[in-house]
Amino acid sequence: MRILHSIVGAFLACVVLASASPVFAANKKVVLSQAFQSMLYLPLYVAIAQGFFAKQGLDLDKETAGSPTVALNAVISKSAEFSLHGPEWAAIAASKGAPVRVIANVVNGAAVWIATTPDFKFTSVKDLKGEKVVTGTMPTTSTSLFMKLLKDNGMDASTDVDMIQVPIGSEPGPFMAHQAKVAVMYEPGLDQVVAKGMKVVLGFPKLYGPYAFSAIAARNDVDPDSAQRLVNGLEMAMRFMPVHEARTIEIAKSEFPNLDPTVIEAAVKRMLAESVYPKNVDISADALKIAMNTQITLGNLAAQPDYNTFVDRTFIKPALAMK
Repeated sequence: MRILHSIVGAFLACVVLASASPVFAANKKVVLSQAFQSMLYLPLYVAIAQGFFAKQGLDLDKETAGSPTVALNAVISKSAEFSLHGPEWAAIAASKGAPVRVIANVVNGAAVWIATTPDFKFTSVKDLKGEKVVTGTMPTTSTSLFMKLLKDNGMDASTDVDMIQVPIGSEPGPFMAHQAKVAVMYEPGLDQVVAKGMKVVLGFPKLYGPYAFSAIAARNDVDPDSAQRLVNGLEMAMRFMPVHEARTIEIAKSEFPNLDPTVIEAAVKRMLAESVYPKNVDISADALKIAMNTQITLGNLAAQPDYNTFVDRTFIKPALAMK
């Protein structure tokens, strides 16, 4: 009888282990290399904080590269499965033969604004002629967009304005020190200077509409199961953010503890209201084309990437269909 009990017990133990093993196997470990720790990337942080990746069986390790090229190189070299930055970097690499593509949206608005001092009279872009303008050090999308804006209005960035290029994120310093009356800014720098009395005179999100500003890049041979879990988690975050604004702001505050909480709240609300954060993970052909046109105009990209091969919607479509 004891032998029978032992056999039954051993059998039940095997059943338990067999049923449990898929659960352990489901927790896939992946590395995502982000260009910067940026408020623009809030959908990623929400997905982590709310456990959306964990619910998809994904154990995600977020690393900060310090630049888009370093982040993308981590993917190309296979030290990371995914990277987060402007899709133009992946497009440029792909045009040179790198086996990379983009698989999900993260930022869908041209998240750049022009701020001026309260006394500056701004009626059109032409009013910027002859002015000193604080901008981020190239290459960066904010300065690229500003240069394209000038060109579209018959102006030359090298002769018609005096750009004071500073490290990205440090724009408020020289602007508030009155080194210039105009600044081209990302968030949260924008709302930092607005809180001190500066005014917003032009917003690129409203000017351009849908704009593929930041996206997830991956190798062409990325593990499809891991990629699907990642895209699903991001989709859950994007559905969550507009419905749970207070919690979204709370997560942003936890990610940037050294920033003024009121500035963070204003920045998140601005980016939600202006559709900088996308409603889903999809990347439209028009949004990609508009973004790549900026890089083509500036000579950074020779031609438009082929949407059907560069944007892999294999993982986007199932994510959009989730209930």
